[in-house]
Amino acid sequence: MTSIQEIRDDFSLLDEWEDRYRYIIDLGAALPPFPDEARVDAFKVPGCVSRVWLTTRIGNGPDPILEFQGDSDAHIVRGLVAVILALFSGQRASEIMAKDADVLLKELGLDEHLSPQRANGLRSMVKRIKRDAELALKQTA
Repeated sequence: MTSIQEIRDDFSLLDEWEDRYRYIIDLGAALPPFPDEARVDAFKVPGCVSRVWLTTRIGNGPDPILEFQGDSDAHIVRGLVAVILALFSGQRASEIMAKDADVLLKELGLDEHLSPQRANGLRSMVKRIKRDAELALKQTA
């Protein structure tokens, strides 16, 4: 999976938004296959116009590492899922809680170039990830 730093670096090389959108779509195409059995309402992220599914695997310990897997039925949204996973997956719950996804969205220019519906969907994904991190910290406390 592409790291968030690689995404930042690659974005800085792309001047045109059409190229950046294509890059985001390519990131989504490179996501690992999402299991069909996880395409159920329990894993669906509410607040997204497109269908988005997100699963969470919680590691052990007082500040567990969380691994996320996600997918969408829309190409650009699948790419946005890849960006969010690059930012949060493989991080400790406390690190996830401390990260401000809005900073990354502004840095990449996504806050200006996404439709309001897609931006809301992105925020819904972040909210779900942070909720899972918070629950993981409470379960281990």
